[in-house]
Amino acid sequence: MSAVGPVLGVRDLRKDYRQRPVLRGVSLDLYPGQLAGIVGENGSGKSTLLRILAGDLAADSGTVERAGLLGCCPQETVLHQAFTVAQHLRFFQAAYGLSHLTRAFELLEQLNLSDYRHERVAALSGGTRQKLNLVLALIHDPQVLLLDEPYQGFDWETYLRFWDLAGALRDRGCAVLVVSHLAYDASRLDILYRLQAGVLRQPEQPEPGVVAV
Repeated sequence: MSAVGPVLGVRDLRKDYRQRPVLRGVSLDLYPGQLAGIVGENGSGKSTLLRILAGDLAADSGTVERAGLLGCCPQETVLHQAFTVAQHLRFFQAAYGLSHLTRAFELLEQLNLSDYRHERVAALSGGTRQKLNLVLALIHDPQVLLLDEPYQGFDWETYLRFWDLAGALRDRGCAVLVVSHLAYDASRLDILYRLQAGVLRQPEQPEPGVVAV
């Protein structure tokens, strides 16, 4: 991966809230085909960092450079209760100017969501909504995918399907960043960081099991 430049380059990000430092110089490189994780306790600044990386929040200082399309799957779903799964796909197709929904249909199959295409969001379980949230983040086949607490509401089967999908995305050359307060199956990650005291720190090589802070 070192022979290829990063698709996401972060340098010395700093952010304060009411004179309280939240990010104290975060730096990070994310490369094509890399599956990375960031863990940190609640209130450690994970959501602030993710919003800055996604372009939804301005940092006080520092830089974020992106190469290629960005996909972001926030912890809170970006869905309308009255619309069906299929309607959401068409809305995002129009928003991204896509000529077809082939990739979306592939993702629906991978996440066992195809049978829900004509269901309204209001009738879906929390885990099923989160799956749709993930599909919408990937519908335009981005080069960088940001995931905030992606396991939320997933049953065991869906959890395994998520990691299968993450591996397939890595194989396609997509850079995937998973942000969570826990890193389940940390050994699946290529690299794992801890967000502590507003700074990213790389622990030792991830081991099987759960990494918590």
